[in-house]
Order: sequence, then C-alpha cells, then structure tokens
Amino acid sequence: MIRKLSSGEYRLYSRKVNPKTGKRRNLGTFKSRAAAEKHERDVQYFKRH
Repeated sequence: MIRKLSSGEYRLYSRKVNPKTGKRRNLGTFKSRAAAEKHERDVQYFKRH
C-alpha cells in the first residue's frame, strides 16, 4: 500500500499490520509513485520465490 507523504515522496507500507507495533511496516520511500509501484511488485515477487 502506497501513501503520499507531506514532503511529496511516496512510502510503501506492508499490506498487513505488524502485530507487535500495531502499525504497517515501512518497505521504503520513493521519489515517484511509479518507483514505489515497481518496488511493490518486486516485493510481491520475492515473497513467492
């Protein structure tokens, strides 16, 4: 899940909530939404391979 930050950057969060903290895990911050979406696809790929 991608959220836009007030700084104009985009941050990728995990889909599930981390049970220890009750928040989503930060999976990286990117300058563009396209870069964040590409990384999200990469993450999903590595989860299954």
